[in-house]
Amino acid sequence: MVPGTSSLTQDLVRAINGEYSAIACYAKLAEKAPNHEEKKRIMEIRQDEVRHYHIFSQIFTEITGVNPNPQITEKCPATYREGLKSSFKDEQETVDFYLDVAEKTRDLFIKEQFKRAASDEQNHAVWFLWLLNK
Repeated sequence: MVPGTSSLTQDLVRAINGEYSAIACYAKLAEKAPNHEEKKRIMEIRQDEVRHYHIFSQIFTEITGVNPNPQITEKCPATYREGLKSSFKDEQETVDFYLDVAEKTRDLFIKEQFKRAASDEQNHAVWFLWLLNK
């Protein structure tokens, strides 16, 4: 077993659940968007989250030998504006979490995947802030 695998496994479960929750929430948020441009932007962000979910799930399966059992761990706000606020905050917090995971692991592939996802999440936060301030 790779040193630190237990901690990494826990981090992967948290990341997978976070991405899974975001995928579900962003689909709902996109439906509430006031126009096609905003809906398209949210769906593009959602597609990145789907990609992260698949990458993290693949890593989890390679490490543990089992498929993850994702769960919705974050409630999606009822209104569009609250959804944007919540999404902005969540994306910012996720950047820090992913960078911490990347820093802790010695596996270069995993390190790179979390750094790339952190970069995507930061970009998402900027877009949510832009949507919030329109």
